[in-house]
Amino acid sequence: MSRPADKQDRTPALERSGVKRAFSLPPQWLHMYDEFITKNSHQVSQIESTLRSLTYIIPGRFRDAEIASESIHSGVQLLSLYHDTLLSRAATLSKLPLSSPPRAPSPQSRYTKFWTLKSAFYRRVAYVLQIVNYVQLLCEMSAKRRGERMRWNVVVLFEAIKAFCKLLLLRITKSRPLLTPVLPEREPIPDEGPEDPEEAELRALGEDDEDRKGFGNGSVGAPQRKGVGPNGEWTMPRTGMSLPTLPAPGDTSGYLLSRVLTADDIKPASNLLNRLQGRAQLAEVLHILAPLVFAIALARSKDKRKSWTPWLLGVGTELAARQLRDRGLQTTPLEREEWNRRGWAMGWWAMRGAFYDNVTKGLVGGVRSRMPGLLAGIIEDYEYLWENYYFSTSA
Repeated sequence: MSRPADKQDRTPALERSGVKRAFSLPPQWLHMYDEFITKNSHQVSQIESTLRSLTYIIPGRFRDAEIASESIHSGVQLLSLYHDTLLSRAATLSKLPLSSPPRAPSPQSRYTKFWTLKSAFYRRVAYVLQIVNYVQLLCEMSAKRRGERMRWNVVVLFEAIKAFCKLLLLRITKSRPLLTPVLPEREPIPDEGPEDPEEAELRALGEDDEDRKGFGNGSVGAPQRKGVGPNGEWTMPRTGMSLPTLPAPGDTSGYLLSRVLTADDIKPASNLLNRLQGRAQLAEVLHILAPLVFAIALARSKDKRKSWTPWLLGVGTELAARQLRDRGLQTTPLEREEWNRRGWAMGWWAMRGAFYDNVTKGLVGGVRSRMPGLLAGIIEDYEYLWENYYFSTSA
């Protein structure tokens, strides 16, 4: 008599177990994907570059497909950011396959990695800033379909978010200059993993036996090359460590200089950039606010293509920052490198605002007219982006 009641009790239990299994599948798939990326880390960059190159070749080939193209580009950038997080975590836990000792990280990677590990707040703000940089053009394209007013509201909003994040990072790092990018860059990863120690020892013993047999038979041939890597380095069988090749006779100085420790190599990561004070701190704040000043002025301008006022305000703010920056002897090499990068990035001002419409546009058209058909078509596609979207030329 109790069987129907038992069946009714089992049905909800089975349904709950099925729902539980369904919800447990996505985390399992994500874990499997993480393991795949970690074990095939040397192929990740190649796949990302291939996908990213597709969006570079045809940025505006189809006028109605620009959002689709930019969606792919933004998706690849976000996926690359996720991969960087995975590989950085795996490198910290020594899970990456390394066939040789890891290379010394760059000063930029050392500095940004120090702050991402030291401050969780820095890490969160830096991720927000990086994500905004990756999706800003896609959001502008989507907003433009709802009208120019909505588009410029989105542009000003994104520039305000970026400026706010940068000011927060400036505060977190105790008034030290900001680097670009604000997160550690991915370090190059060797292609092959290490050999198992037991297998290496057995292989070494086998080689010793072969050598003894060769000498016993009286046949002495050419030296064995089994332990020599693709670049000529010798891999020791028992320890798995690599011995570099000797330099060429005419390149001894370059070989020695590449192995000399500099002052930055032994400095603490936090001392790679000095704390800013007075005019230098004001220069950093002006550099952060320059894009926001330009965006607000451009949004308020009636004739956005011909008015020189927004462009002069933006460039003037950037030039004022360069004049106020610290040029003393205490400036670190990493800070000088960042300001040099900012100097090259100022070239993007030639592609923006009234300067582009009145000067650069004619020069680009003249160059395009002298190009072969395929290259001219690619330049024309980029012209469409430069003329219609603010963030396409955002440095």
